[in-house]
Amino acid sequence: MPRRNHDRKANRKTNGSRESRPDSLMGGARIESGPSGWSDEEFTTRTVPGNRATKTYRCPGCDHEIRPGVSHVVAWPAAELGGPDNRRHWHSGCWSGRATRGLTRRWS
Repeated sequence: MPRRNHDRKANRKTNGSRESRPDSLMGGARIESGPSGWSDEEFTTRTVPGNRATKTYRCPGCDHEIRPGVSHVVAWPAAELGGPDNRRHWHSGCWSGRATRGLTRRWS
């Protein structure tokens, strides 16, 4: 068995459960700049893993569908709570390239 060079107990809270990770794979949110034309506004984002993606959405970056089972990013203006009317589901690649392209769908 390979030897581990780190202390496993250092990654646990005192009650024995794992610490919550700040990344979005564990449900955490990030603050990022918005898409082209909205880059002065900050957006809260979360990554939705493929096994948690159960609906079909339309990506505002490319105007193609995001099918169930496809990992993607959910973004909403950071100044708002991110209710269903404000959240937008993006392909991960479309969100990564948001600074160099405009929206293909109207953000309404």
